[in-house]
Amino acid sequence: MKKKLIAMLLSAAMCLSLAACGQKADTPDTTDPAEPSGDAVTYTVGICQLVQHEALDAATQGFIDALNEALPGQVKFEEKNASGDSNSCATIVNGFVSEGVDLIMANATAALQAAASATSDIPVLGTSITAYGVALDIDNFSGTVGGNVSGTSDLADLSKQADMITEWFPETQKVGLLFCSAEPNSRYQIEEVAKNLSAKGIETKEFAFTDTNDVSSVTQAACDWADVIYVPTDNTAASNTEAIANVTVPAKTPVIAGEEGICKGCGVATLSISYYDLGVTTGKMAAKILTGEADISTMPIEFTTATPKYNATMCETLGITPLEGYTAIAE
Repeated sequence: MKKKLIAMLLSAAMCLSLAACGQKADTPDTTDPAEPSGDAVTYTVGICQLVQHEALDAATQGFIDALNEALPGQVKFEEKNASGDSNSCATIVNGFVSEGVDLIMANATAALQAAASATSDIPVLGTSITAYGVALDIDNFSGTVGGNVSGTSDLADLSKQADMITEWFPETQKVGLLFCSAEPNSRYQIEEVAKNLSAKGIETKEFAFTDTNDVSSVTQAACDWADVIYVPTDNTAASNTEAIANVTVPAKTPVIAGEEGICKGCGVATLSISYYDLGVTTGKMAAKILTGEADISTMPIEFTTATPKYNATMCETLGITPLEGYTAIAE
């Protein structure tokens, strides 16, 4: 009897065990299909962004989104912000070099300069760079940097930007050129715009701030002298549009801006590019470099299309009628 009871218990235990095994086999697989398989190649990409503001943030996001789409689950991003400090850019990219990242994305001129100085081996892609020849001190720049550097440019046609000033304000006689003296690309832009305005018989004068501390005082000096102010694509200006507007609006001095973010904050009109799309283009370039589809040394700098836009709120505030052919910047 005792042996029979033990046999019955063993039989029941085996049935339960088999049932449990059957249930486990029916459990659905919860592995994320976006994750790479064990054999997939993974990459580490270091991102050095000079400062946080709308345009650069959009470029970084576009870059990340494009790479994630091209190489889903295969890219690890090391994202760092230098808080507007060029020396911090050098510290950040030197860290990336020490880690042995597979590619560096340098967002803004100071970040690109630091990355190009830090390594000649790791691929470096710039974005939000106005003029690569100026940024990297290349004479007679042909459109391709060569070596381990390439990227995208946010430069809109500077002669057309000069034309915008006279289109919107045909009675203008004096234009103040407001920019940060620490940004070489900004100086390049204001010098080119000055040449075009001089050819139209318009007087120009430079008003340069060194950092955020003197933006308001320098802007006031520009307003006291100029009929119109031109602000190029400038990272310090982009981070201080409220301070600029707090001076230009009471003075009723209109601003023509080099990019949409600055125009949205303190300007009347601009030739606008999408920094998100610029970042996407940079991300697509990165995917080709990482997978070996393209050689960075032969990749020319890429651009994006500019669209004429105006700031409806600023136009209303200053009593300016928007011109035909310009699109209102989204609020």
